[in-house]
Amino acid sequence: MAHELKRISTRIGSIAESATLKVDGKAKALQAAGRPVISFAAGEPDFPTPPHIVEAALLAVSDPKNHRYTPAAGLPDLREAIAAKTLRDSGLVISPSQVVVTNGGKQAVYQAFATLLDPGDEVIVPTPYWTTYPESIRLAGGVPVDVFAGADQGYLVTVEQLEAARTPRTKVLLFVSPSNPTGAVYSPEQTKAIGEWAEEHGLWIISDEIYQNLTYDPSTSSGQAAEQRAVSIVEAVPALADRTILVNGVAKTYAMTGWRLGWMVGPQDAIKAAANLQSHLTSNVSNISQRAGIAALTGPQDAALAMRDAFDRRRTVIVAELNKIPGMVTPTPQGAFYVYPDVTGLLGRPWGGVTPTTSLELADLILDQVEVAAVPGEAFGPSGYLRFSYALGDDALLEGVQRLQRLFA
Repeated sequence: MAHELKRISTRIGSIAESATLKVDGKAKALQAAGRPVISFAAGEPDFPTPPHIVEAALLAVSDPKNHRYTPAAGLPDLREAIAAKTLRDSGLVISPSQVVVTNGGKQAVYQAFATLLDPGDEVIVPTPYWTTYPESIRLAGGVPVDVFAGADQGYLVTVEQLEAARTPRTKVLLFVSPSNPTGAVYSPEQTKAIGEWAEEHGLWIISDEIYQNLTYDPSTSSGQAAEQRAVSIVEAVPALADRTILVNGVAKTYAMTGWRLGWMVGPQDAIKAAANLQSHLTSNVSNISQRAGIAALTGPQDAALAMRDAFDRRRTVIVAELNKIPGMVTPTPQGAFYVYPDVTGLLGRPWGGVTPTTSLELADLILDQVEVAAVPGEAFGPSGYLRFSYALGDDALLEGVQRLQRLFA
């Protein structure tokens, strides 16, 4: 008998579907069926892309030069704009040759791990984490090592925790500030301490800065009036620049999730290797999206700032309203557009005839009984939490939370 080969490779068969996209897809299917579902699941601004960016894309479509391939690493003009943005917001001087333009920030994350990791290399992953990080690490042959910080720590890991997780196989530290799913932002002092620890031990850093332009005044939680800012780890510790890859994109700041435009920035050898990978993986990013990206980064920022102000307003509302629910503890996020309440106080209790024991069961109960979609903590690490995106309309946000208040009254 001939040897029967597996239909699906072990490597790909072991990947879980993106939990955030799964929940969002279920919510959208129910909405399409006429159900009045309010979804807090997707990390996607509800605003249209600013008009000047759309106009740049419309002009690009009609120009035949944009009907062709570009260099695999991206249009020179866009790479220059990204270099200028990196200096402005991350405090790092780079040349355009240190940039690879990718099909969304997610591809930049995947390529960064694929470029750095050999089989068995360990990556320290502060937890809660975005659901894609561990899957990208495993696809590259690496081993994710979770380091958990709960609501009592503001979801911020310490140097002591990182050191306890370090082994001789540790090669990379993942650093994310502001965080998805928690919205937590490391202070400049915390960022510097973590960076100096990584520098001392010769670690690489992959820093996801996709939310760096979405930070808010922390006065609601700390009594301080100073502007919150997500300080880049390479700005806090400049010596790290030779072993750091920054990943970023236009999706969140400019409401461009569907345009699929991200990038990675790093030392020349790592970026050249990543560009070689991309030349075989996807070639280049759509010319039209790249032209739109140039307009986003170099054009007026008024619309982006207005969206940030709207997120800030919604942040205040959702934190105040969720904290009215007994058993739900919601720290005030300082960045991104998520809240991440600890819901352990709601577990093990009957709600409408159902007694959830995990946040996965709780999320199912909420969707079934009050038609509100949230992503359970199991997607981001330990059970006992829910992620709510507040990147949705003001009225829908308030109505959704009020449904929860009635359910858990």
